[in-house]
Amino acid sequence: MNDITSKQVTLRTAKGTGFVLCSQETLVLIKNNAIPKGNIFEIAKAAGLLAAKNTAHLIPHCHPVSIDGMKIDFEYLEEISADKNKDVSTQYGIRINAEAKSIGRTGIEMELLTGISVTALTIYDLLKPVDKDLEIAGIKLHQKTGGKSDQKRYFNLPPSCAVLVCSDSTAEGKREDQSGKIIKEMLDEMKARITGYQIVPDNKKIIQQKIKEWVKQDVQFIFTTGGTGLGPRDNTVAAVKEIIERDADGITEAMRIHGQMRTPMAMMSRAVAGSIGHTMIITLPGSSDGARQSLEAILPAVFHARKMLKGGGH
Repeated sequence: MNDITSKQVTLRTAKGTGFVLCSQETLVLIKNNAIPKGNIFEIAKAAGLLAAKNTAHLIPHCHPVSIDGMKIDFEYLEEISADKNKDVSTQYGIRINAEAKSIGRTGIEMELLTGISVTALTIYDLLKPVDKDLEIAGIKLHQKTGGKSDQKRYFNLPPSCAVLVCSDSTAEGKREDQSGKIIKEMLDEMKARITGYQIVPDNKKIIQQKIKEWVKQDVQFIFTTGGTGLGPRDNTVAAVKEIIERDADGITEAMRIHGQMRTPMAMMSRAVAGSIGHTMIITLPGSSDGARQSLEAILPAVFHARKMLKGGGH
């Protein structure tokens, strides 16, 4: 199974449909509740809900997820509405509509589709004594939200970003930069434009000078790495605090919570996030894991800050 521990816990939703096609005579029996095995809808709905809950036991790569809400309902597919359903091959049948919600690290669409499939199979089983030409058709996912599928909502154009590595030893050539490269790679994956990358010693004046230079160039997001610990030469947080105009504590809270769920050492990392003009500055840890986990916590949602800084609101 794929490792999803790096994913954010977000609201995931999915909507889909499916069809059970039958004869006109069978549809009349359904409407009159004259099917030998009883009311087909209540039984089919229960079967679909149970199936959705057991998806991880049926499909090998599906993770167990919490289904926080799921709704299954039905419509009659009749001649008068057939033209609206081009993906079905008959004029009579039942349309299955389903919606599901989950707060978790992975999507809910497979649970939704499993639920629709078993709902359709159950209806098929209940109708087969009276109709030999049944057909299951058009099981389809129409919408999903949450996770990567929401990426475009946070920015229309690729954001411009700069990475500032704050480390005495790296600036002196004694240590190779790792965290800065990781930040660049993760920003590349988000289709961001890397307009600046520089290594400087952990010196307040030098850090502030470089940040101000990038602000003048209207770099939209500046990510620093290093200097967020408790050591005597960890000056990055203090340097950034002195020059930001507005703080954004929610960003640092998200990073620390995400990190704390993975290692207790995250509580030792100081951090600051805030804006100067229309530029957002975010300090990240100097360790590779710390930088990666901090970005996992805030990307791509943090890019929405640019719109807010420009007066666009939420």
